[in-house]
Amino acid sequence: MEDIAMRRYLISTTVVLMVLLTAWVVFAQEAGKETPAGAGARVRRPADVNRPAGQRAFEGLSPEERAKMKEKFDQMSEEEKTKFRAQMREKFGAGRAFLGREEQLKVIAAVEEQIAKLKALIESQAGPEEFAKMRELPEEERTKLREKFAKAREERQKAVEAIEQNIVKLRGERPAIEEHQKFIAELQAIRELATKEKAGETAKRIEQLIERRQKEFELKSPGMPGGAGIGAPAQQSEAGRKAPVPPSPPRIEKSESDKKAPEFTLNSFDGKQVKLSDYSGKIVVLEWFNFECPYVMGHYGERKTMVELANKYKDKNVVWLAVNSTSHITVEGNKQFAAQQKLPYPILDDRAGVVGHAYGAQTTPHIFIIDHRGNIVYNGAIDNAPLGKTADGEAYVNYVDKALAELTAGKAVTTANTKPYGCTVKYPR
Repeated sequence: MEDIAMRRYLISTTVVLMVLLTAWVVFAQEAGKETPAGAGARVRRPADVNRPAGQRAFEGLSPEERAKMKEKFDQMSEEEKTKFRAQMREKFGAGRAFLGREEQLKVIAAVEEQIAKLKALIESQAGPEEFAKMRELPEEERTKLREKFAKAREERQKAVEAIEQNIVKLRGERPAIEEHQKFIAELQAIRELATKEKAGETAKRIEQLIERRQKEFELKSPGMPGGAGIGAPAQQSEAGRKAPVPPSPPRIEKSESDKKAPEFTLNSFDGKQVKLSDYSGKIVVLEWFNFECPYVMGHYGERKTMVELANKYKDKNVVWLAVNSTSHITVEGNKQFAAQQKLPYPILDDRAGVVGHAYGAQTTPHIFIIDHRGNIVYNGAIDNAPLGKTADGEAYVNYVDKALAELTAGKAVTTANTKPYGCTVKYPR
């Protein structure tokens, strides 16, 4: 898994450098273009619609008139310049928020700093040999190393996100994204309130509005981060690289009952369609999953918690389904993981995050158990041992095993809710 993560971040670094180089060339070309003398009317370039209002204010002016206007602008005070820019934006539109030369250089310097940090983090991470040696270490030392690796992964992710944000600044797209994010966040807050107040029909209509808004934003801004659900990355082929969120997220039927499991239809990463209603009358376990998360890998590495539980109860009317709501994960990455682990159950593709949000999945892993009547009877952690270790003096408890044992014996679940632990679900932003 670390090798896959290393390739992913090295590829991300290379892509960022290529984008920076391309952006710098484009800015240089824009700065060097001039309107031919005596042309009378300027030649419109394809990028004109995205140029700042101040530049478009010069359209139709002769070189002499432009020189006079520039001279007049240079003689203005800072207050007058600010007022003039506001007037131009009001008259010609804001366009895209391109940065000035000094601001561009500052952003590029910040990107270079993050790339250097990212490179150092990748160079310092453990290789295959170090991971092989881990098996010989005492459990306490292995736990410390896992925590160290998890922290390093988070640092690498932060560096990549910082680089992406600065690239967006260079492209002048942040205001549009922030406005869209704010609008979606407001809609989601209203939806959550409606769900809490058991206004099922209202919540359903708001969910549809969110989906429609996301699609409209994607169509209007196909090249912008956030097109297919805010921050959806570009398609790449190798396992572990970022891949797009599916363009048509599944529709969730909200229930009037808080306990009723939301219906869904998802495709597995091996191409099969899975509907929750197909398992009516059975006990269904939904495991929120992400093979990049060390907490998840703790249950698929030395401990085979999930696979062993699925096999233990497969002949007792229990169906186990893994759900991956990680927006940047590829199909190939999931298929490879399933093959390597010989999973007896499918991994469902929820990269759009719709099912995850409907259930309120917070972490990987996060477990939901649905009884034969379609009610959620357990919501929480797999056990009480994050990274394989319980709190001091606390006996180990596998909450899911306990709940399944009770259900298959015809008893009520005695522990219905626990606090889930793990990595936060990487929903589309």
